[in-house]
Amino acid sequence: MYHSLSDFLKSWEFEAGATNRILNNLTDESLKHEVTPNQWSLGRIAWHTVTAIKVISSQAGLRFEAPDEDWSVPSSANFIAESYINSSYNFIEALETQWTDQTLLEKIDFFGIKMTKGSLLLFLNQHQTHHRGQMTILMRQAGLSVPGIYGPSKEEWAQFGMAEPRQTLFD
Repeated sequence: MYHSLSDFLKSWEFEAGATNRILNNLTDESLKHEVTPNQWSLGRIAWHTVTAIKVISSQAGLRFEAPDEDWSVPSSANFIAESYINSSYNFIEALETQWTDQTLLEKIDFFGIKMTKGSLLLFLNQHQTHHRGQMTILMRQAGLSVPGIYGPSKEEWAQFGMAEPRQTLFD
């Protein structure tokens, strides 16, 4: 849960930047890629990530201009990426003008779940992170390069002339 808008905005800046890097690596053709028939395609997940900003935050009364219809999925990867940037910008502007730190403590009903608005912001960040992970798997399967998010990706390690690290902090 976030207790201050500035803490959330710092977190959102990083996470939105990461999502933007993913979306900017999509191609029009890759949007059709799916794991199996009748599952969400890469384009469907990407567009859902865009529309969810408004769908989720509007449940807490935040008002701003952004797409909020999951269907139909645009056929342009560039349009999806630009829509994400615009939605994110409008979302931030709405937060800064419509909410205060005190607003984050207010309780709401989010699709039957009682939570504070500060918890809703955490949910929104986690929701985009979840779908970003799904997109990276589909991107690899579609033969796309995946940018690093919380560290260098396989492709970025190769650019550094290094093999992927064999040991992690968690070993």
